[in-house]
Amino acid sequence: MADQITLVKQQYNKAQYNKVIDNNFTQLVQPVDINQNLVPNADNISVQQFFDYYQQLFYIIPKFGDINSHQYLITTSTEYIGGNAQNDDLVQSLLEEVTQLRQENLDLQQQIADITKTI
Repeated sequence: MADQITLVKQQYNKAQYNKVIDNNFTQLVQPVDINQNLVPNADNISVQQFFDYYQQLFYIIPKFGDINSHQYLITTSTEYIGGNAQNDDLVQSLLEEVTQLRQENLDLQQQIADITKTI
């Protein structure tokens, strides 16, 4: 006679998933000892060597932070190349349009609710 096996499937909603499941790629990259001297002579490295080191450290660098982070690299590089004023204006106008469309959507939902109350 066969043994009966009970399987239990545990499901998480999106908020729970991010708290319970570690979705970082820490197991797919080789761990790097950040205390190791990766840059032997930082004053004399080439641009190519810099980017080689950057690729080695990419997943170790924090995503966000005022310094030593991807966010910092993006901010300082954007400032260096002259910013992105044209994109900033486009983003601002799109945000205003989204706000307007949300308000219109709320107004229409309210109209529908008012109509269904009278029926």
